[in-house]
Amino acid sequence: MDREIPLSVQRKERRKQILKYGGIFVAVVIIIIFLINMLEGSLSLKSISVGTVDRGTLEITVNASGRVIPLSEEIIVSPINSRILEVYKNAGDSVDAGEPILKLELASVETDYKQKLDEKEMKKSKLIQSQITLDNKISEMQMQMQVKEMNLRQMQTELKNEQYLDSIGASTADKVRQAALNYEVAKLELQQLKQQIENQKKTATAETKVQELELSIFEKSLAESARLLKDARILSPQKATLTFVNNQIGFQVSAGTQIAIVSDLSHFKVEADIADSYAEKLSSGAKAIIKIGQLQLEGTVVNITPSVKNGVITFTVMLKEAGHPRLRSGLKTDVYVSHGIQEDALRIPNGSYYIGAGEYDLWIVKDGEAENRKVKLGESSFEYVEVLNGLGVGEKVIISDMSEYKGKKTLKIK
Repeated sequence: MDREIPLSVQRKERRKQILKYGGIFVAVVIIIIFLINMLEGSLSLKSISVGTVDRGTLEITVNASGRVIPLSEEIIVSPINSRILEVYKNAGDSVDAGEPILKLELASVETDYKQKLDEKEMKKSKLIQSQITLDNKISEMQMQMQVKEMNLRQMQTELKNEQYLDSIGASTADKVRQAALNYEVAKLELQQLKQQIENQKKTATAETKVQELELSIFEKSLAESARLLKDARILSPQKATLTFVNNQIGFQVSAGTQIAIVSDLSHFKVEADIADSYAEKLSSGAKAIIKIGQLQLEGTVVNITPSVKNGVITFTVMLKEAGHPRLRSGLKTDVYVSHGIQEDALRIPNGSYYIGAGEYDLWIVKDGEAENRKVKLGESSFEYVEVLNGLGVGEKVIISDMSEYKGKKTLKIK
């Protein structure tokens, strides 16, 4: 038989039900409020960067990516076909000018050099011998010429005597003609010998020049062998840091193979790449700003490559502070190259939002809210971006990355 539930118990159960459903109601209200806030959107002022629109000078730049490289770097190649016998230094070691880095096998080069030294002495001796022979021959011909000159004078005297005897009737006309003929023949023979001497001198000079030229060519070949022998002793060309060395002892290397690199790691420059579409905005001597984090360094554009590779042009920036302590080989940098100036330009601070001229959805901060607005931007510098329309002087703009709020119209600023 059922018993009637006491009134106090019934009241207690009723209070439990009221509390239960009341708690559910409050939770639903809180969730609804939270969702409304989420839909409206909000962000903390501390999490964003805000810039103010103003007017001023805009130094127009184009952006490039760069890499810090040593100002001075030399690649050492093997001058001969050889193999590595000894390695004296490792990558990262400091080296002085003329300090040995490694040793190549030089037996064949040294043998060839010694043979050429002997051959050079033989050629010099041959040249001296040839000169003596030619001088002796010319001397003999000159002696013959002196004899013929004496004979000619004698025949001239005999001709005069015959002419005198003929004039007093003591000689005949035939003897006079014979004496005159002998004189003319001797004179022609003397002229012929003189011409032979001149020709012999010219021939001797030409032969000597040929042999001297051959000796000179051979001496150049000998000097090249000496250079190869010297270069085969791999020495550091300057006081620097050894950044690479082939340390495989016994490794066969061909002539022209890279075996070491020495770099001056106390001074640097920047090698930069830029799209070929900006080629007309790039010129040698242009001012450049190098940004490494918050560090800014000034430089000058030099050595613009005339060719385009994979749609990219490469150029070099020489730094004013080439020895700045923050510089490290291989460090990535942003490079801003100046190509013009605009006075009294409407501008906002540059930031990660800017990727080039065009229309942007920017957030304008006002009265604790951020409103999304279409803004047209133009050229830029590494500090500012030109505003073409959509903003006025004094307005505050969020210059942080706001891509996560895409599609919203307003945001509350906390």
